[in-house]
Amino acid sequence: MRLKPGRVILAVLVVAGVAWWSWRGWGAGAGTGGAGARARPVRLPSPTDSTARPPADTRVRVQVLNATRTRGLARRAMFVLRDRGWDVVEIGTTTPPRDSTLVLDRSGHPEWARRVAKALGGARVESRPDSSRYLDVTVLLGGAWRPPAEPFYP
Repeated sequence: MRLKPGRVILAVLVVAGVAWWSWRGWGAGAGTGGAGARARPVRLPSPTDSTARPPADTRVRVQVLNATRTRGLARRAMFVLRDRGWDVVEIGTTTPPRDSTLVLDRSGHPEWARRVAKALGGARVESRPDSSRYLDVTVLLGGAWRPPAEPFYP
């Protein structure tokens, strides 16, 4: 049996389309934890918003952990926070995966954690003091957090 060139091309296009579609995560809730659920992009406050910046003359040490399967998300969040004046001293990954972002107060300053959450566009804040860490705030990035668009430099 001989295959016609048109059918071969059509089969290749269908396979490529399915691969691209699944790679982009547009299947039924792929990577979001729900059937058809989609993460909405968050709106970040302007870099000059004083409620999204650390208090004046204060060094707030922040740890950013990626709790998703998206590579590089903690690095992108680090740049967002550093642009707003936060001292991000550590980035990394953690398990289990999370759908929403959680900001943890580690040093007994819940206002600092609320400001970090605002700088990221909003997140739940909890107080979990841990004096064994050299940190003030820990950020667990969830799948709903979307970084801002990067500037294009041709």
